[in-house]
Amino acid sequence: MSSVSLAAVYHGTPGVISLQSITTPRPRSAEILVEVEACTLCGSDLHSFEGRRAVPVPTVLGHEIVGRIADFGAEAVRTDLSGQLLSVGDRIVWAVVAACGRCTNCQRDLPQKCERAVKYGHEAFRPGYELLGGLAEHCLLTAGTAIVKAPASVSLNTISPASCATSTIAAAMEAAGDVSGLVVCVTGGGLLGLTAAAMSRLQGASAVVLCDINSERRSRAGTFGATHAASPEELPELLKQLSGGRGADVAIEVSGSPSAFQTLWPLLRIGARLILVGAVFPAAPVAFSMDTLVRRNLTVSGIHNYGPRHLLKAVQFLEAAGSRFPFDSLVSGWFALGDTPAALAAAMNPSCIRVGVRGKGGEELSLG
Repeated sequence: MSSVSLAAVYHGTPGVISLQSITTPRPRSAEILVEVEACTLCGSDLHSFEGRRAVPVPTVLGHEIVGRIADFGAEAVRTDLSGQLLSVGDRIVWAVVAACGRCTNCQRDLPQKCERAVKYGHEAFRPGYELLGGLAEHCLLTAGTAIVKAPASVSLNTISPASCATSTIAAAMEAAGDVSGLVVCVTGGGLLGLTAAAMSRLQGASAVVLCDINSERRSRAGTFGATHAASPEELPELLKQLSGGRGADVAIEVSGSPSAFQTLWPLLRIGARLILVGAVFPAAPVAFSMDTLVRRNLTVSGIHNYGPRHLLKAVQFLEAAGSRFPFDSLVSGWFALGDTPAALAAAMNPSCIRVGVRGKGGEELSLG
């Protein structure tokens, strides 16, 4: 094992990232050292890189990570969430938040909001704990990290976003409840939205409408389970037709756009459920009448990150349905770690759903 690891480090200057060598830590106690194979770039990474959202610095960005176990600390747990044995060399994915399991939030089934959380791709450097993100050759997993062994049948393209987009939507679908026979509307046609469409369809929704301003993203909707795709202008009339004038039963907002929210909530039926997922960066406030919420018996839920069970559900979903939907096609390009600035620039293109960066363990792999 190399004594140093190359990492792409963000120091807080928008649009600037630098490559530097960092001492590779040895895992202590319950820690696990992982050799990073690949990390796809999430919208949150781009928001941080652009300076649209605050992140502690200096930091190694990236949290949609796949890696192989390089070493265990003496007290590390050696089974994953499903009970499978973990060994050196196993390909794994892990939760974006490592939780203590003891604080008030953990005890109330909100480990993703742990009061002592370590959040991969969002941590400022501490001595011995610099490598806590995916844009590096190694990542150190701290105690309390939920791990799932990656199925051999699932491609690297498909599994890489599991620890963010797929797991987040698994949590959103849990909040949405039983969607069988219902009209589901999804606003936002990126990876979150496409995943929400696919999960909704698999769970028996009678109609799945994906709405996006981008025509190229709308054109993908049908291959990911959507029965209809619409622009914001087309959405009101389409939902009226599909629901007999009552409105959508369930809405999942993943774009984070205030205008999408303003378009969406008047289109919900009485008793509908609205799940908000995408608003993870500062934006203009929205106008919302409380009496409308009350009189229409609407349920509004915010979903930020997810719990360990959602990570396991995400991997199980990709294993069972990844071949039914073309998730493998959504990573449009892979870059070497040394080319991280170019990868970030490519990821800014709205036509790209995901762009990936190869870590040390991915250098010899064909990832296209």
